[in-house]
Amino acid sequence: MGWMKDERGLEKCDANYVALTPLSHLKRASDVFAQRTAVVYGDHRVTYAQYYDRCSRLASALAAIGVAAGDVVATLLPNTPAQAEAHFGVPACGAVLNTINTRLDLDTVSYIFEHGGASVVLADTQFIELAEAAAARLDTPPQIIEVPDAPAGFPATGRHPVYEDVLASGNAAFAWHMPQDEWESLALNYTSGTTGRPKGVVYHHRGAYLMTMGTVVSWRMVLHPVFMQIVPLFHCNGWNHTWMMPLIGGTLVCARDITAQAIFDAIADEKVTHFGGAPIVLNMLVNAGEDERREFDHAVEVFTAGAPPAPATLGKFEAMGFNVTHVYGLTETYGHVTECIWREEDWAALDKPELAAVKARQGVAFPMMEHITVMKDDMSQVPRDATTQGEIMIRGNSVMKGYLKNPQATQEAFAGGYFHSGDLAVQHSDGYIQIADRAKDIIISGGENISSVEVESTLMGHDAVMLAAVVAKPDEKWGEVPCAFIELKPGAQVDEATLIAFTRETLAGFKTPKKVVFQELPKTSTGKIQKFELRKLAATL
Repeated sequence: MGWMKDERGLEKCDANYVALTPLSHLKRASDVFAQRTAVVYGDHRVTYAQYYDRCSRLASALAAIGVAAGDVVATLLPNTPAQAEAHFGVPACGAVLNTINTRLDLDTVSYIFEHGGASVVLADTQFIELAEAAAARLDTPPQIIEVPDAPAGFPATGRHPVYEDVLASGNAAFAWHMPQDEWESLALNYTSGTTGRPKGVVYHHRGAYLMTMGTVVSWRMVLHPVFMQIVPLFHCNGWNHTWMMPLIGGTLVCARDITAQAIFDAIADEKVTHFGGAPIVLNMLVNAGEDERREFDHAVEVFTAGAPPAPATLGKFEAMGFNVTHVYGLTETYGHVTECIWREEDWAALDKPELAAVKARQGVAFPMMEHITVMKDDMSQVPRDATTQGEIMIRGNSVMKGYLKNPQATQEAFAGGYFHSGDLAVQHSDGYIQIADRAKDIIISGGENISSVEVESTLMGHDAVMLAAVVAKPDEKWGEVPCAFIELKPGAQVDEATLIAFTRETLAGFKTPKKVVFQELPKTSTGKIQKFELRKLAATL
């Protein structure tokens, strides 16, 4: 179907077919935008020619120490130039990039090292002890390359090869490994462990390439934007934005520490035009003090994703000179895949509260996606009545290859020919999707997913606890935080501070409960805890 009757001599060849990869963007930019500023971080300012040189040296140096095609190179880095360079330099030597969440606990980081099979890890000095301890648990630990940041207060320890020395040993003329098949693996990202151990999500070159193309269209970008990397590059590879910047000759402004003053300074001094971030970032800017703010006279486009932003926050934020587009996605979809596209004909006349409410919807599919909708359990379309709930289902090229070493979970995720998001939503008459609830009781705090089951299991390990139920509690700063409801054993006593400290012994800080309530838990006749009742109560605390 779709072929002409005679296509003799119309085969694919090097001239008419090249595997799609975001690596092509930087190779082109090193020539087309050679002298334009590519990356900014304090006094570190490099052109595209220099950026390409540094990424090539990284690829060469990794190959020289034995990193081969298909190997995994991990990072424990904040949003610094080394993390951006790893996004090109690691795959340029044929390896797969595994950016690891720097907020994770020792046990989880060690598990990711082992499960992903990392052969090398680039670790910022701030996290060097975490990298060392995680590696020490393994029979075959990854080689550590230390990335110091003296201006930020993290000078080299002297215990490992230093990143800049490694780059200096590399060859700037190194021939990049360009994929012959765009299905080749590009990156490995781990989920936040919402069902226990985190799952390894594998990205391919094609999906990342198309993400960069679709985002440019949806964000209405033109040449030479100034983009501030606020979304952690360990989170869906920063929504693929670092791979995207060379496509349009943009400037990447790295943000190690996310503060209101740093963001306002970058907007005023570097003329930042675009950034993405969780609703917590919007709240932080709205609530910034006068001493943290700076005046700016240009429009700033903002993508926000995570827990649905409060309409009141959206309204206040836009009044400050920002234009917000709400987007939605998951680790399994390379980041954002739906967007709340502005509808001039329907929304222009709305008052501010109404407008903020509609702009908080998750919206419709990005242009690189094939089909995103809301379906019932039988895979039938829900009515577009803004009332009937179903699950968000996703199909398109920017969906993961699958879960590493977990074919059963992969098969379940792709049942029926769609990726099952696990998120419950309704669909409006115009097709716009709006999340109604989180399946499996996932808590989204500051853009990070937290498993209530994991927190409950930890709490149940305390000798005084009989039953534990954890739900999301609305929070002005973080969007949502874990709230624990505890039934104690008869005669047992423990206070809130003690239980929170107990969870901190095994959980990352952002996963620990921020509020503990002691009471009998509401249950059904079969003994199932009624979490919907607890959510109502948590919202009043």
